[in-house]
Amino acid sequence: MRHRKHNHLLGVKTAHRTSLLANLSCSLIENGRIKTTLAKAKALRPAVEKAITLAKKSHVTEDSSKKVHFRRQAIARLRSKTAVKKLFDELVDQFEGRNGGYTRIYKLAIPRLGDAADMAIIEFVEQIQKKKPKKKAGKKPSKAKPKSEETKEDEPSDASTDSSTNEGSATEETVAKQEEPAKKSEESKDLSSEPETGTEDDQDSDNSKVKAEKTE
Repeated sequence: MRHRKHNHLLGVKTAHRTSLLANLSCSLIENGRIKTTLAKAKALRPAVEKAITLAKKSHVTEDSSKKVHFRRQAIARLRSKTAVKKLFDELVDQFEGRNGGYTRIYKLAIPRLGDAADMAIIEFVEQIQKKKPKKKAGKKPSKAKPKSEETKEDEPSDASTDSSTNEGSATEETVAKQEEPAKKSEESKDLSSEPETGTEDDQDSDNSKVKAEKTE
């Protein structure tokens, strides 16, 4: 009995429907996600997932004849050798850890303008990679410094000694400059305290003149 056999007819004949699903499957494999009507997205899901199952079977088996057989079955479904090659060689690693459910459908809120058909986005489900725990940063062992670094460390000490000697000489010069005006002031005081010789001689001559006048 043919009960429940007429799912996802899409209002077209069988030949049209198979070519339509093959083209949609190739577009999804090449682009990763496509936008189409909700009815076509629901019809596309089982078709493309069966092709992914063939790719997984070919990836697991080691018999070369079986690999060729699965690849030919996928080419008969998808009708594109480039899409089958990308699916079997590149995308199959993405679905190794999943047992079905390779696609997801997002319903869009805005319908199509022409006939108000419900729109949706269908895309592949990417495998979530677990993050590796970060290693705790331990204390790194101290490495011996090379000789070049040791000499560089010694250079600032020499510079400090040179700077100290320069500072000492600078302080001596400032002290000498401060002592010079003090010496000059002492010399001026000594000169002012000495008696004037010329004034005493003049006084003696005046006294002799006075005595001579008195005797006369």
